Amino acid sequence: MARKRVSEKEIVVSAAAPVRHKPAPPRRPRRSASAPAAPETAAAVPEQIAHLAYSYWEARGYQGGSPEEDWLRAEQELRAQASAA
Repeated sequence: MARKRVSEKEIVVSAAAPVRHKPAPPRRPRRSASAPAAPETAAAVPEQIAHLAYSYWEARGYQGGSPEEDWLRAEQELRAQASAA
């Protein structure tokens, strides 16, 4: 009768995890050529708001404060400037 061969090495089998893809980010609708451009307001230019908010933090010596409060303060200031012009 034949004997079974038994290996002393342990065999480890692992199943590969399923690949999960990130969902695609939502696409912005394209503006048609006939649609007018957005007016130049503080709400339309977040780069200006971000720059001004950063300058508030910089003026505090990069200490304390709240990014949200700085952003809102910058928005209000830019809107006031736009309405005064």
